[in-house]
Amino acid sequence: MLNKPIIDRINRPLHDLRISVTDRCNLRCEYCMPSEIFGPDYQFLCKDQLLSFNEIERLAKLFVELGVKKIRLTGGEPLLRQNITDLIKKLININGLSDIGLTTNGIFLPKIAKELYKTGLRRLNISMDALNDDIFKRMNGRGVSSKAVLKGINIAQELGFQIKVNMVVQKGINDQEIIPMAEYFREKGITLRFIEFMDVGNTNGWNYEKVKTKKDIYQLLSGHFDLEPVESTYYGEVAKRYKYSDKNAEIGFITSVSESFCSSCTRARMSADGMLYTCLFANKGFDLKTLLRNGLDDAAIREELISIWNHRHDQYSDQRISNHVDKRQKIEMSYIGG
Repeated sequence: MLNKPIIDRINRPLHDLRISVTDRCNLRCEYCMPSEIFGPDYQFLCKDQLLSFNEIERLAKLFVELGVKKIRLTGGEPLLRQNITDLIKKLININGLSDIGLTTNGIFLPKIAKELYKTGLRRLNISMDALNDDIFKRMNGRGVSSKAVLKGINIAQELGFQIKVNMVVQKGINDQEIIPMAEYFREKGITLRFIEFMDVGNTNGWNYEKVKTKKDIYQLLSGHFDLEPVESTYYGEVAKRYKYSDKNAEIGFITSVSESFCSSCTRARMSADGMLYTCLFANKGFDLKTLLRNGLDDAAIREELISIWNHRHDQYSDQRISNHVDKRQKIEMSYIGG
C-alpha cells in the first residue's frame, strides 16, 4: 500500500499535510491570537496532551503511504516546541516524502537557524506583515520590532534556506506596506506572498470590509512593477504566482476569500494534540491521538485515515463566495496551524 493516493468525494487527492507542533506563540497577532482572548489565563495544551515526536513520525509515515508528498510544520510558533530539530530529523528520513517545510514568525531563527539547516531542512515560510516598526509592533500585539524578524530572515538567507515571506493584508491596517514590502523583498530575491485576510476561527473580528483582495493588491503593484504570470508547478498549488520582469524574485497571492481554490485543495491539517482536520475552516476534527494511545496497529489507523479522506467534501470558501456558509464555530488558526 505504499504511496497509494486516496481521493475525497470530489476527487481531490491527499498530497499535503500540515502538522502543528504547539498551540503556543510568543506573539499575539490580531488576526490569529488576539491578546484579549489569548491572555495570561488562557489554557493552552499541557505537555502530556501533545503528540510525542514518535507519534507524529508514526502518523506521518502512514500519511506518506497514502499519498502525502509534502509536510509543513506549523503552530502556534513551532520553534517554541522543545527539541524541534529532533522531529525534523525523523521526518526528513521518511521514505517517499519529497518536501518538508516550516512556518515561523522568524524571531527565534538567529538562535536556531544553523541547527535547523544541519537537519536537512531547506524551506522556511516566515510571517511578516509590515516593515514599518510602529505598524508591525501594533499588529503583533507584543511590541516586537520588525528588525527582529528581518534579522532572522537575513541569517536564514545567508545559510541557504529557500524563503517565502507571508504578509496577511488588512485594509486600513497594513495595506500601506504593500509596496514597501514588495520593494524590499524584490531586492533581496525573496518571494513575498500576499494573503487575503481570512475568517479563520471566531475571534479575529473578520468581515469582508477588512479584506484587501488579490485584484486590489495586483492593481497597486502593477503600477510600480512589471509583473509576469508564472504557471503552476503542481496540482493543488495554492499561490497565484507572478515574477518581476527585471529581478529574480516572485510574488504570490493566497486568495481564499476572493478566488476560492477549494476544488483543488489537497491539504489535511493535524493539531498538536492529534486532531485531524480536512479544512482550514473546519468546526470538528478526528481524534488520531486516541487511536494511537489505545494501541491500534498501523493497518487499523491507515484504514481510518482512508475513511476520513474518502468522506471529505469540504468547500467552505466556495460556500462563502456563494453566500451559503453556515454559522459554524470554526477552529482557531493558532490551534490548527495556518
